[in-house]
Amino acid sequence: MREGLCRSRAERGQMAVELAVVLPVCIVVALVAFNLCRFIEACATFDRVAPDAVIAQGVSPAGEQSALSAAGQVRSSIQSALDMSSCEVSVQVSGASQGAARSAVGFSVSPLLTTFTCTLRYRPWPGSFVMAGVVFTPPIALTHTRTLVVDRFRPGVVV
Repeated sequence: MREGLCRSRAERGQMAVELAVVLPVCIVVALVAFNLCRFIEACATFDRVAPDAVIAQGVSPAGEQSALSAAGQVRSSIQSALDMSSCEVSVQVSGASQGAARSAVGFSVSPLLTTFTCTLRYRPWPGSFVMAGVVFTPPIALTHTRTLVVDRFRPGVVV
């Protein structure tokens, strides 16, 4: 009887030590899962909204009919739909005539095609985290890109 009582006194702090070892690892795993879920949510929204924004604002931008104006309107439309402070959106516009289908004569069939490359950058939270020797340092930004080719002068023509 006395022997069992002494053993329990000697092992009394074992659970606290185990908790101190396992808790930082569990917190880091939870932060990774949290950031992964937020990135997946942002990518799903981005994939749904980016083509709609390019078709709506990129093909026929309000005001000035330039590629720069169209890119700005597409970017602001996507950014407002995402509504996340940890996400940044950039839109690049380039002519798609070099990648467009060419006829037998050698000239582009549709020289007015425009490529919109929309990029989502997600900054994980927190920037770095150290707890009891366990370090959580996520990448600076996770990126996701979506490309859409449209004819800016013929609404509804998407390649």
